[in-house]
Amino acid sequence: MADAASKSTSNTESPRGLVRALGPKIATAVVVGNVIGSGIFLKPGNIAGDAGQFSTIIAVWVLGGILCLCGGLCFAELAAMYPGAGGLYVYLREAYGRPVAFLFGWTEVIFGKPAAIGALSVAFVGSFSLAVGGWLSPSAQVLFAIGLIVAMAWVNIVGVLWGGRLQLVVTVVKAVFLALVATVPFILMPFTSDAIDIANYSSTVVPRHSGLAAQVGVVLLAVMWAYNGWHGVTSLAEEVRDPHRNIPLSLLLGISILIVLYIAANFAYHGVLSMSEMQAAGDHAAEQMLKKLFGQGGLTAMSVVIMCSTFGAINTNLLQAPRITFAMGRDNVFFRSLGRVHATFQTPTAAIVLMAVMSITLVLAVAVAKQFVGSTDAGSVIATPNDESPQSLLPLFVTSLRNNSIFSLLTNFVIFSASIFYSLGVLAVIVLRLRRPDVDRPYRTKGYPFVPALFLVVYIWFMTQTYYSNPLESRIGLLFIVLGVPVFLVYRYCHRNAMPQDNAEA
Repeated sequence: MADAASKSTSNTESPRGLVRALGPKIATAVVVGNVIGSGIFLKPGNIAGDAGQFSTIIAVWVLGGILCLCGGLCFAELAAMYPGAGGLYVYLREAYGRPVAFLFGWTEVIFGKPAAIGALSVAFVGSFSLAVGGWLSPSAQVLFAIGLIVAMAWVNIVGVLWGGRLQLVVTVVKAVFLALVATVPFILMPFTSDAIDIANYSSTVVPRHSGLAAQVGVVLLAVMWAYNGWHGVTSLAEEVRDPHRNIPLSLLLGISILIVLYIAANFAYHGVLSMSEMQAAGDHAAEQMLKKLFGQGGLTAMSVVIMCSTFGAINTNLLQAPRITFAMGRDNVFFRSLGRVHATFQTPTAAIVLMAVMSITLVLAVAVAKQFVGSTDAGSVIATPNDESPQSLLPLFVTSLRNNSIFSLLTNFVIFSASIFYSLGVLAVIVLRLRRPDVDRPYRTKGYPFVPALFLVVYIWFMTQTYYSNPLESRIGLLFIVLGVPVFLVYRYCHRNAMPQDNAEA
């Protein structure tokens, strides 16, 4: 099984029908484009309120980048070993068996990626509404977001090369815009006093969380949303030319670009706005920075930049996420129709449609739930933070629905569950080195075993902090993972004769 998986070559078409049409430029664009979405624009204001001082904030942004780079070094080895569709799903299957891989795929299909796509679509529409004066009603914004998901799904159904080319163009545009946002305040320093004020870097506010560990944990949760998707190109490995070379190259180059852009953007934000201004801006720190520099026109321009950024991230998610579902269908651990390639478009059409449908369902569900709880009695949603009883989840959920935007609700549930599988993926490098030393490794993780060990130690600490500081997000994420266990068992029971016995594991 392992040998067969490792024999994929850089041919123009894979044996299963997916075309190797993506070169190194598009692969790097997928890494950058999949990550630059909403986080770098919409999270810094709230991060300021969580940390209270610039030194902590910039240290966590650097830490997040280092973690992604360590993860990229590990995933590069795995991608070179198994250059097939599915990415992390494939690595988990090879290291731990089909049940663990299924739970990852199940979480991604039902919850993870649809929530990300939905959140990005809502962020796009929100920025559009802000750019045109805020005349879109909440209902109109939801319908607009749904239409956007449908349109982007169609682009990716038509062909991976169309989706890839669109991604390349959009990524270049938004990376250039982010670079401009990060540099313009410094360029304007000789000409206006409203540009960089060095005193802003030493300004502080009272953080919302006491204790450095709690502050770092909460900030890292937001930062890792901004970096989320750094591994996305591995799901497209079966459609990348010369994957043994181009996937490691695109991972390392793409993540390095992201680290530079993100740190530079934070220096720009905090140089223009004081810590109290950042905190007051909330989700709109980027817009407020350009508004301070250029007035209302700057705010509108920043809204357009965010629209472009989220648009590219939506496209990348719909480009790579369905390949996980495709791999599950091809493995016969989920509906086999999801593992089929369209005869004309040569894309996993059913998997793309499923991802779009689930994204739309989550957007509608959250919008309806927010509308429903809007009229409930405020006293009925008071929860005790340290209450460990199952009944405490309902008031936490209702309170979260009332106090957070649709965007925040969708993003807050993604990172904890994703972090579990990221950690298992990095651990797979060690597991496979021990279990399958004979498998060809065209690329080996630099700094092994210290790089994967560093990633795992920090991520275990991070998940522990998140579980206690964000009980709603972490428990709902764990619940969705656990719900996948009976689904897997029922599906395996119904199709046990079709599943290859040498790969089936209890």
